[in-house]
Amino acid sequence: MESSATKFLVKKAQRHDKDAFTELMQLYMKDMYRTAIAILMNEEDAADALQDTILTCWEKLQTLKKAEYFKTWLTRILINHCYDIIRANPIHGNIELYEEPSKCDDYNLELKEAYASVDDRYRLPMVLYYSQGFKVREIAEMLSLPLNTVKTRLARGRKQLEAYYRDC
Repeated sequence: MESSATKFLVKKAQRHDKDAFTELMQLYMKDMYRTAIAILMNEEDAADALQDTILTCWEKLQTLKKAEYFKTWLTRILINHCYDIIRANPIHGNIELYEEPSKCDDYNLELKEAYASVDDRYRLPMVLYYSQGFKVREIAEMLSLPLNTVKTRLARGRKQLEAYYRDC
C-alpha cells in the first residue's frame, strides 16, 4: 500500500475510526508477527505480544506525531511488548525448552529455524531489515542503537546464517 493511503488511514484511525484502524492492523499483521517470532521464538507469546501491541496502539494512537512513521512506531511498541514478555518469563533464555508448535503456520519454517540459529542481538535487526524492509537508519532509531552497531549486527548475523547453511 502506498504511503499516502497509509497516512490517510492513520489520520482516520486517530479520529477513532475503528474500520481504518482494523485495516491498518491487517496491513501490518504479517510484519508484526515476523518481528514477534524473531524475538520470542514462540507462537503463544508472539500472539500475546501482538494482542498487547494492538491494544496499546489503539489507546495511544493520538500520541503519534507524524503519520508517515506509523509502521516504525507500531514496530517499536511491539518490540517493547516482546521484551516485557521475556523479562516476565525467564524460560526465554533457553531455546531448547520450547516445544515445537503443533500447527504449521504460513511463515517459512526453514527460515524460522535459520533465524533461531542466529544470536538474539543479530536476529531482530535482520528481520527488520530483510523481512520488513526497514532502512538501517530506521532500525537504529527503533532499537536506540548507533547506526554502525546496526550495520555490524547485520553483517555478523549474515555470517552466522552462512555458517548455519554451510553446516546443514
